[in-house]
Amino acid sequence: MQTKNQTTPNRLRLLACMVYEGMLLFGLVFIAAYLFDFLTDSRHVLKLRAARQIFLFLLISLYFLSAWKKSGQTLAMKTWRIRLTAKTGGNLNLLRLFLRYLLMWVFPLITAIIIEIMANKTQIAAIRTLIFLAPFSNFIYTWLDKEKQFLHDRLCHTRLVNS
Repeated sequence: MQTKNQTTPNRLRLLACMVYEGMLLFGLVFIAAYLFDFLTDSRHVLKLRAARQIFLFLLISLYFLSAWKKSGQTLAMKTWRIRLTAKTGGNLNLLRLFLRYLLMWVFPLITAIIIEIMANKTQIAAIRTLIFLAPFSNFIYTWLDKEKQFLHDRLCHTRLVNS
């Protein structure tokens, strides 16, 4: 029988945690992008666009990787009492965490590409507003997994548990 620390959080808690994480990241990205633009004297959104995106991607990865490595929890995960653990119970190594971070982008990026293709094919620009749904595409696999884990957790031998 599984103890409380080994049970999988239900999808509603995972969703709430994800939404809260998004709100926290919005603030982090807003401030970081503002500082980037100020320090680089970038007065137009297209100026240094690639550099800004790389900077923000690295900043977000630093946020997740440092939190997961330190305690297995981001601020949102602490709030919702969810912890990332190694499936075998061992330590979370940085390479595994980085792979998890990269893989958690796969479904959202595929979904974003599909939304963009649909908008272009139908010539209905409003379809692009569905982009906010892209991160939630990570939940699709949880309905196929017997332990209700994300695909990136399955592939990285990590799991989310109640803490």
